Amino acid sequence: MAQLVKLQDYISRYQIDLTRYPTQFVRLKKIQWDRVKQQWESGIEIPKWEHLEIPDEKDRKKRFSLFERLKFKKTPKEIEDIEEVEISNELMNVGEVMDEGENTLHFEPTILYNPNTLEELKKMFLDQFFQFQVKWASSTTREKSYVDPRFMRDTLLRTFLQKLPDSFLLFYYPIVKVKKAPVELDIVLLTPRECICITVVEQEEQAVFIGNSDRFWVKKVGKSSGKMLNPFIQMNRMEAIIAKLFAEHEVKMPIRKVLLSRNGYFDYPGSVFNVQFVDKREFPKWMEQLRQIPSPMKHMQMRAAKVLLQAVQTTSFNRDIWHVEETEQE
Repeated sequence: MAQLVKLQDYISRYQIDLTRYPTQFVRLKKIQWDRVKQQWESGIEIPKWEHLEIPDEKDRKKRFSLFERLKFKKTPKEIEDIEEVEISNELMNVGEVMDEGENTLHFEPTILYNPNTLEELKKMFLDQFFQFQVKWASSTTREKSYVDPRFMRDTLLRTFLQKLPDSFLLFYYPIVKVKKAPVELDIVLLTPRECICITVVEQEEQAVFIGNSDRFWVKKVGKSSGKMLNPFIQMNRMEAIIAKLFAEHEVKMPIRKVLLSRNGYFDYPGSVFNVQFVDKREFPKWMEQLRQIPSPMKHMQMRAAKVLLQAVQTTSFNRDIWHVEETEQE
């Protein structure tokens, strides 16, 4: 699963310690998946889904999440493919102690059916982990942000997080400050090799977007047609902002642009420098190509993420605010 580093202007724990949380995320997810898989492979009736967290070095305490009784069935010779990303040594802190509260994951799955295959089990795990991940990416020990429910239903966000490797860092429509003015970017995906700026053009199903260098493009849906703003305007602005931030902080990472539509088609004469058109025909292949990048997180990738996090705007509230207000009223 790709790591959701920043979601709009929500608080992000990655802003607190960027060198710590990526490695913790990978280890925590792996430990939980290994435990769930082990329970499923045991083939016995399990009274509870045991929720295992990385143990604290002081007391190695375990926590559990209760739910209905399940009887998992093992299918022979199935191979799980939840990736195990390699973490480069420069990002690891071997003696790191997990601080309970800030670093633990309170992942409490609600099982709606008994998975008969490992693939079903994995899908169930990832679907529920996605909901947790959005919450985890918008809170810290002391602060949290109100998450718009639409993000829980966002199929593109879910696809990116579930299908891409753990070493990918995702900024989903982050709001950055440019000369003290907030500017919403589109999607920024930091891979170990490059920064990908993604502008999404998704409207009616089977729509055809006919582009040129003018300010407006033509959108055709069946026999009807209309105008739409050239998406390159937003895409180029996003690239310019990120390129300037990278240059100011000496981040040497190539920036590539992608125009994306999962339900429509692009009709653009010729080609555009440094822009990849990914429409309904190309999307599955493009995603598979990203998944095949066999590389651990890199130092320059982390520097790029840090620069972006320093420029973002954050809106959050203190977790104790309600307790404080109640105390004052008393």
